[in-house]
Amino acid sequence: MKRIILLIVIYLAFVSLGLPDGVFGLAWPGMRASLGQPLEALGLFTFIVAACASVSSFMSGRVLARFGTGPVTFVSALVTGISLLGLAQVPNFTLMVALAFPLGFGAGSVDAGLNHFVAEHYSSKHMNWLHAFWGVGATLGPVIMGSALAAAPDGWPRGYQHIALCQLTLAGVLLATLGLWKHHGTAQHDPEKIAAGGRPQTPAWAPILAAFLFALYVPIEMGTGLWAASILIEARHFDPGMAGLALTLYYGSITCGRALIGFVSERIGNRRLVRLGLGVAIFGIVLLLIPGLPAQAIAGLILLGLGCAPIYPSLMHETPRRFDPITTRKVIGWQVATASLGAATIPAAFGILAAHAGLEAVFPAIACFIVLLLVLSIRLDNVTSG
Repeated sequence: MKRIILLIVIYLAFVSLGLPDGVFGLAWPGMRASLGQPLEALGLFTFIVAACASVSSFMSGRVLARFGTGPVTFVSALVTGISLLGLAQVPNFTLMVALAFPLGFGAGSVDAGLNHFVAEHYSSKHMNWLHAFWGVGATLGPVIMGSALAAAPDGWPRGYQHIALCQLTLAGVLLATLGLWKHHGTAQHDPEKIAAGGRPQTPAWAPILAAFLFALYVPIEMGTGLWAASILIEARHFDPGMAGLALTLYYGSITCGRALIGFVSERIGNRRLVRLGLGVAIFGIVLLLIPGLPAQAIAGLILLGLGCAPIYPSLMHETPRRFDPITTRKVIGWQVATASLGAATIPAAFGILAAHAGLEAVFPAIACFIVLLLVLSIRLDNVTSG
């Protein structure tokens, strides 16, 4: 029973982690009018958040080993909630930038800590469902902020207040359930035993490659989400409503795909799921590469979303099966960090590519990332034990 309660708390934590992700851009038009900032100023804020999340994730191995997942998750949720509450009342852009630092550090710690905990203590279906719950949070965040903005054009402070309240409520739940984590705490491992019984055949570069795969995957998911609507509207002259529907179905296919895959992931296995997902993603991107009717683009985005669904959670859940426990703790932190760095840089680089080569150049670039990820993930499978 305690294990089930703890799992529910972990799911709630990932819903909470996803809540702020989709609201910054939605709230920014009203915020920048209030703060007197240009449109591009949001880039500095989001870059700092992503960079701090990366640093926090890189450091998570040592932090988790010393303090444990439960206390780290509680403190991170508390810091994130207070930071979001601060965003609701920022009087100037300087303070907004200052709040980006604790926001990033808090998000990175929760992300790395919970991914590591679930990868070690729960089955692959729970890893897929964990990331499906992130999608629930990422969907609910814009709904909360959108409701606040619908009530008043300058209602973004109230939107941030509501999201901060959700975060602080979670922090209270985490504080009340700290005792549950002790039954599944991060185990202490003897380095000599690991050296004697580990995997000496695994190349030294394998952990780096395991982390690098996430820098390849996140631009596929986020790059598509960021640029697909612009390509469909501006380059292919689709109706904006149709493009919006296509993008909604894309994100919905990722979230629903992860929820459904959880029921079969244990029978199929992580490595096979990654290959199947990339195969489906290739079919999806091929449909998007060939200009056609809106139905074809929608089908391509749905297939691409379904293909993306198992990749992140399956690669993450496979990490403890590739490496010894101490290496696993470090590698999962690196994976979350490289995912954050990839999210902060490569989708923006697609914009530079679009400016010089046209919007239609983005889909071929995403296709290259899919193929490269497939090749390198197979290479990693071949040099690590399963």
